[in-house]
Amino acid sequence: MNKRVLITGAAGFLGSHLCDKFIKEGYEVIAMDNLITGDLKNIAHLFKNEFFEFHHHDITKFVHVPGKVDYILHFASPASPIDYLKIPIQTLKVGSLGTHNLLGLAKEKNARILIASTSEVYGDPLVHPQTEEYYGNVNTIGPRGVYDEAKRFQESITMAYHRFHGIETRIARIFNTYGPRMRLNDGRVIPAFIGQALRGEDLTVFGDGLQTRSFCYVDDQIRGLYNLLLSDYSLPVNIGNPNEITILDFAKEVIKLTGTTQKIVFEPLPKDDPLQRQPDISKAKEILNWEPEVSRAEGMKLTYNYFKNLSKEDLQKSEHKDFSKHIK
Repeated sequence: MNKRVLITGAAGFLGSHLCDKFIKEGYEVIAMDNLITGDLKNIAHLFKNEFFEFHHHDITKFVHVPGKVDYILHFASPASPIDYLKIPIQTLKVGSLGTHNLLGLAKEKNARILIASTSEVYGDPLVHPQTEEYYGNVNTIGPRGVYDEAKRFQESITMAYHRFHGIETRIARIFNTYGPRMRLNDGRVIPAFIGQALRGEDLTVFGDGLQTRSFCYVDDQIRGLYNLLLSDYSLPVNIGNPNEITILDFAKEVIKLTGTTQKIVFEPLPKDDPLQRQPDISKAKEILNWEPEVSRAEGMKLTYNYFKNLSKEDLQKSEHKDFSKHIK
């Protein structure tokens, strides 16, 4: 009998790629999403698969899944500033109540659970690069605190369930990830730059552009998450690409990639926006035998081609497809 995996946030960017991965590996996939930020188009190609089912559900409410569940991957959360600043209460609830509900389900089903944490638990770091032992520099009452603290609480309650109830838990601290199925309008750096380039707009850089990010292609990220789930390690693990670049230099790379002639314009830096972001992936290398394989040049070419092919649909209003018959 195939093993069954529950993936929350399954219609989102990373969630949908995880659905693909586990179907490919021979699992039965139970996908769950309330579709606040997810899009059924991301998983529509799986609807006819006999080993895939979709449940339209808000995990901040009680979560019931009939039958056995071997693994749970908790990826239900707004992940972009545009989303979590627009729905701050829901962001806090999915990280707290939602995580609590899924840990309860893991306890009931005797399932292993992996939660998607984030590099944002490090805040605007005073340690560089960031190791898992660094506790972070986070503004609990700032506008970004609704996301940062939801994820920090998520880690705390997960470790509490691990220590008190003996639940098998895994914690992935995910650094900036990109690739197909990101939303052009989600406010994150790569889709924002590519969207501006496709619309013929100048590229907006916040602050002086000297803040850094480290971008991991989605295929590498999914491989790291899969390895982590199947590992025996219960403490947090950074999963990201340590190849660091300034936002200003990255904007120049996007202009070169897209062959556009836009200028770079500067806007004030948002409050609490981290000035440095680079993962130390020593643990991932040692414990998971994992490191990124896709170069930024290769990954960005794949990502740009994806957005370019979808641009007419995504940059304009498109006909809505009815997926309601697939919702359970």
